[in-house]
Amino acid sequence: MGFVETDDYESADIKVGFYAGNHGDGVPFDGPLGILGHAFSPKNGRLHLDASERWAVDFDVDATASAVDLESVATHEIGHVLGLGHSASPRAVMYPSIKPREKKVHLTVDDVEGVQALYGSNPRFSLSSLSEQGSTSSSSPPAAGSSRWLAGSSSARLLCIVLVILVTQL
Repeated sequence: MGFVETDDYESADIKVGFYAGNHGDGVPFDGPLGILGHAFSPKNGRLHLDASERWAVDFDVDATASAVDLESVATHEIGHVLGLGHSASPRAVMYPSIKPREKKVHLTVDDVEGVQALYGSNPRFSLSSLSEQGSTSSSSPPAAGSSRWLAGSSSARLLCIVLVILVTQL
């Protein structure tokens, strides 16, 4: 499986765009540090980011106090494109909020268990491979359709890197 960039927006599986305010999808953006982004179901594939945010890809370069990490928000929104909802675990990628200058791209046990509930487990992936820094454990298994993310941290990182490259070239 891989990613191929296309010039045909309509044929793309994931359609990324930056929009401000009311942009015609029924979910308007509300300006800086409000709603950062939103995404639609796997069949739809649209991923919208708020153009009024101060997006950063490197906090060492962008010292602005209100900068929002593009990779973190993109990772979260890609989770929604895959069909995941929000997580109740504050350290999870799929948690519904992030602070300015916070980076949250390491998948937690909660994130991985969620996507496994939707798509099944990856036999080449072990939950024990998650770093202690990003992992949390849940006391009960996730319900099907609950809010979770991508099984296999290397796949998630590749997808986010591709997305960051695409959106920073817009």
